[in-house]
Amino acid sequence: MKILRRRRIGCWLLLFFVVTVVRTRAQEFLVTGRVELLNTESPKKQPDASSVVVWLEPVTGAPAATSQTNSSQAQRLQLVQKDKSFHPHLLVVRVGAWVDFPNHDPFFHNVFSLFEGKRFDLGLYEAGTSHIVHFDKPGVSYIFCNIHPEMSAVVLALDTPFFAVSDSKGEVAIPGVSPGRYVLRIWHERATPNTLKSLGREVTVSEDSRSFGVLRVVETTALNLGHKNKYGQDYIRPSPSSPAYPRL
Repeated sequence: MKILRRRRIGCWLLLFFVVTVVRTRAQEFLVTGRVELLNTESPKKQPDASSVVVWLEPVTGAPAATSQTNSSQAQRLQLVQKDKSFHPHLLVVRVGAWVDFPNHDPFFHNVFSLFEGKRFDLGLYEAGTSHIVHFDKPGVSYIFCNIHPEMSAVVLALDTPFFAVSDSKGEVAIPGVSPGRYVLRIWHERATPNTLKSLGREVTVSEDSRSFGVLRVVETTALNLGHKNKYGQDYIRPSPSSPAYPRL
């Protein structure tokens, strides 16, 4: 009788667990919205509305992230160097992610980030090799090459699984969001910090509220991320015998 009773209790506990998991997942919503880019310098031109990052930060006491939180710690991505460019130009990762920087060019690169976010200097490394960086804190990291000034990229590390990047039409879709209160935040490379800060606001996600509406972002083409090399000096064009060029 005791064994039978234990089995029944075990079955009830298993059923309760399954129902709880299914109910929790059923309460995850797809939060949508749209971004409009406004360029006051060229008002007639319709800018490409892609590469705008929108994310939701849970307010204190809001439900914790579910399955996306646990899997994010093993996240490993790539920022490839090819044709003197970084691919992709924008990479959004969870805090704790590892990013590989493989060199697919037939010459040397020196990837570094010394301005904001994660600071690192990978040194000079040749074609076919790679280095890895652990993005262990939230923030924006501007990535450059110490040899080629035309190379630039951005890694945005977020301490939330609830984020998405807009497409060319400005459409945004954030999956798997639990109901609750969040602070909506936004980032765009051609918008000033004050503009981005002004767009932040609190939103509530529920069965009846799954859209943040339209975000109008004023961008400026005058926002220049011109930079020095890793020594704080102007770039000097390397000679043809430099490792920055392919070996013939």
